[in-house]
Amino acid sequence: MTEGGSGYLIETVGYLAAAVVMVPLFVRFKLGAVLGYLGAGILIGPSVLGLLGDPEQTSRLAEFGIVLLMFIIGLELKPSRLWALRRDIFGLGLLQVVLCGLALTGVLLLLTSMSWQAALVVGLPLGLSSTALVMQLLEERDLTNTPFGERAFSMLLFQDLAIVPLLTVVAALSRVPDPDAMPGWLQALATVGAIVVLVLGGRFLLRPGLRQLALFGAREAFTAAALLTVLAAALLMASLGLSMALGAFVAGVILADSPYRHALEADIEPFRGLLMGLFFASVGALLDFSVIRDQWPLVIALVIAVLATKTLVIGLLARAFGSSWLRAFQMGLLLAQGGEFGFVLFASAQRGLLIEPQAAALFSAVVTVTMALTPLLIRLAAKLNPKAQPRTDLDGPDAAPRENADSSVGRVLLVGTGRVGQGVAQMLLARGADVVAIDNDPEIIDVSKLFGNRVYFGDGRRVDILRAAGAAEARLLVFAIDGKWDPETVLGPIRAAFPQLEIVARAFDRVHLLDLLRADVGVAVREMFDGSIALGRAALTALDTDSETIAAIEAEFRSRDAERLALQLVSGDQLSGADRLFRPGSVFIPDALGEIPFEEAPAD
Repeated sequence: MTEGGSGYLIETVGYLAAAVVMVPLFVRFKLGAVLGYLGAGILIGPSVLGLLGDPEQTSRLAEFGIVLLMFIIGLELKPSRLWALRRDIFGLGLLQVVLCGLALTGVLLLLTSMSWQAALVVGLPLGLSSTALVMQLLEERDLTNTPFGERAFSMLLFQDLAIVPLLTVVAALSRVPDPDAMPGWLQALATVGAIVVLVLGGRFLLRPGLRQLALFGAREAFTAAALLTVLAAALLMASLGLSMALGAFVAGVILADSPYRHALEADIEPFRGLLMGLFFASVGALLDFSVIRDQWPLVIALVIAVLATKTLVIGLLARAFGSSWLRAFQMGLLLAQGGEFGFVLFASAQRGLLIEPQAAALFSAVVTVTMALTPLLIRLAAKLNPKAQPRTDLDGPDAAPRENADSSVGRVLLVGTGRVGQGVAQMLLARGADVVAIDNDPEIIDVSKLFGNRVYFGDGRRVDILRAAGAAEARLLVFAIDGKWDPETVLGPIRAAFPQLEIVARAFDRVHLLDLLRADVGVAVREMFDGSIALGRAALTALDTDSETIAAIEAEFRSRDAERLALQLVSGDQLSGADRLFRPGSVFIPDALGEIPFEEAPAD
């Protein structure tokens, strides 16, 4: 192995080892995984063990964690829901960016000797918050789909949109303007054009492409297509000097109302989790302790000033937009830290000779420290307020119960929507259940749309697909898929992940039924059993058999079959109970005690 390859291996092993040690430790003491990753980054960074040779290179790779996070957030926000949040996005979000930026500019003018230009290009970035950190904290506390979480996300989304005008401000004040730089108005126009391209590409290219991949049944290719979607959208935005995360978010929103959203989310989630951890570790590794050591009074003063100013401004704005005082205060603390885009804007200001490299390092350290303190502040603030309850007015069967759903029935996951599954779905809907249907056949999904039903693409035997579809909140899981499948392999992980789920399954045949029963499935039903009985009843009717005899024959057949099934289940022998079968040459007489031989036909 080459020396360079060994170096990368050392960094990788160091990152994984630090994460394995630090993250469980921080979670054990209820400090959260985010602080654990930050601590792991500090431990392996240049200031302590020095296992990361180039933390900035690691940080650039880790930025894809934010990109994937925004894509998943987009998948969970349908366009109709996004439109409903427009007041918070463009009202509250705009006021937050402007007022926090200007307030911090004033604070910097008071605490430092910076010029107003330098204070402005630093104050405006400090007004931004960390999308990665805030969304991770909301997810850990199950607050993402609450009014509180949605309001916080609305402000974060506008901050991503504000990157373009903020870069324009830095470029306009630069002492070494770039003659090749795109004018602000043209960049804004390019942003709109890029979003239009993403929308049209998603509608007319991406969805048909995903459908074809689903038809081929190549799971690896589908996963590759999911990553290609995210990275292509990010690349399009990055090529215009825009936020990669914004492009990924738009791509997610485009696919939010498609049947492939749960499968995409399940395939992206492992990459997202790993890269998000790498991102927080890289932030910790970039912390320059020499800056804190040499200027610790100023660092402390700036950290306190940033947290206090943003908590006050955001809290007052949240209160003005209808939040309670306690929720407004908690909102202020949640968004009080500096954000990852601050590093980008500080570097841009440094290139424009607006601030010295030492100043860029100083404010980068301030941002990192505020990010590290946020989980602790949120933990303290959470004690003042009860946990928010999930929203119940979201649209879509995957987000919340339908308008006509009976809350006492609960959510039901239906895996398989073919001949059997369609009938099951109809009966569940008639009861008022909140049905989330999953199937891996795109043609069935297309047909379901014609009847106004929503079916999501994916393999419902996978835990990650079920989790994305809301299995954690579901009451019942119905397997209506065709063919045999191994209950032990499939049901073990599902029961471990969702112990509250009651499971009802369709059995392919008698052997499969016994396998399901041995796996302790709540209820298992042979797919052809009742159909064969109905057909047998019709045949007996055609032979002029009276209804009482037909009912008695059916009851006797069901009783004998149940006895055989019990014997087979205990013995494991398919021949057990064979004596309970009806044999040729005998007839069941309901009024008699058993069978009597057929009368032999008289000889000619």
